[in-house]
Formats: sequence, C-alpha cells, structure tokens
Amino acid sequence: MCHVIVTCRSMLWTLLSIVVAFAELIAFMSADWLIGKAKSRGGGAESTAGGAPEPPHPTLGIYARCIRNPGLQHVPRDTLCGPYAESFGEIASGFWQATAIFLAVGILILCLVALVSVFTMCVQSIMKKSIFNVCGLLQGIAGLFLILGLILYPAGWGCQKAIDYCGHYASAYKPGDCSLGWAFYTAIGGTVLTFICAVFSAQAEIATSSDKVQEEIEEGKNLICLL
Repeated sequence: MCHVIVTCRSMLWTLLSIVVAFAELIAFMSADWLIGKAKSRGGGAESTAGGAPEPPHPTLGIYARCIRNPGLQHVPRDTLCGPYAESFGEIASGFWQATAIFLAVGILILCLVALVSVFTMCVQSIMKKSIFNVCGLLQGIAGLFLILGLILYPAGWGCQKAIDYCGHYASAYKPGDCSLGWAFYTAIGGTVLTFICAVFSAQAEIATSSDKVQEEIEEGKNLICLL
C-alpha cells in the first residue's frame, strides 16, 4: 500500500532539488556568461557623454550570444540573441565543448533527480534502497560534473570568439575587458546548492523513516503529514 509521507525536511529537499535543476538549466542556456563592452554600430567603443543612454552590452555564452541589432533586421529590439554555434563542433573552444558536455551530464542527472523527488512522497525505497540516499549520491555526482565544467570554462577565454568580445588582453582565466555575467554566478550558486541538496537528502531520509512516521503507519493512516 502506498503511504503519502510529507515532512518539512523532505519537502524542502524536493523543492531545492527542483530549483537547482532549473537554475543550472537556465544558466546553461543563457548567453550571459561573459559581458563585453558596449560598441557602436561601427564597431568601436561607444561614448555615453551628454547623458545619452548606455547602449546594450554584447554577451557571450557557451554556445549562444547576444549582439546589438545592426539594423539589418526589422526587429523592435536593441539586441539579437541566439546560438552562434549551429552544431557542437562550432562551439568556439575545445574547453567550452568539454564544459558543455560536463554541464549537460550534470544537469541531466539533476533533472532526473528532480523528477524522482516528486514521487518520494509516495515511494521512499526501491529494492530495499532508500530513494533519498540514491538521489543524494546522484546529486553529489552531478555536482562533480558541474565543478569540472566550471573549472574548464575560463580556460576557453583565450579563444578567438572570446577575444572578439573581450579584447586582445583576454586569455585563459583572464576575461580581459569582459565582466562575468549572472549566468556564470548562477551556475556556481547552483553547484553549491547541489552539494547542499546531496547532504540534506540524508535528513529527508531520517525524517520520513522516523518513529513518528512508523507509528502513524501502524495506525493505518495513508496520508502522513509531519510539520
């Protein structure tokens, strides 16, 4: 018989698992990893003297970019965003290709855990193995993949694509004239939260197998909510 068990710790772990997966996915898809200097339509740095609004900054992601609308397309936007690489081999750097692989594997694992975490309210174990412990282990593995990807990513700042955005002073682990965008920091924060989720999964397991839960199961209750 399926017992629906909801506790503060298990619910918090489930919500964090979902948030982490979405945060990493959004960061991976974003073009806001590197933020370049604003440029004029002619390609030079644009002056903002006289109180004129600052033009949009070009941004560069792992496989996507946002550039100023050159005016060739009748689109009512200042920037045009989209992938600059139409295939995996067109990603600007070998290091970024490795980053894409590691992040994609980590995010795939996190999305799988997030999906499974929703069902932990009804099913707490499979083949006598705690789902919380298995998911925590998977989150730890995903965190390692994410770390590898984030370590390799700055090594690609010396590629020609990054130099075009960040100037000739850009090199491996030196962003030159660029600054780091929100997507990079989101990926780092998501990685930290991934390990927090991995550790917290043990608390979710303890909460759903506590003596209070067992007592309510023995009383014949199918819905058990402990706050």
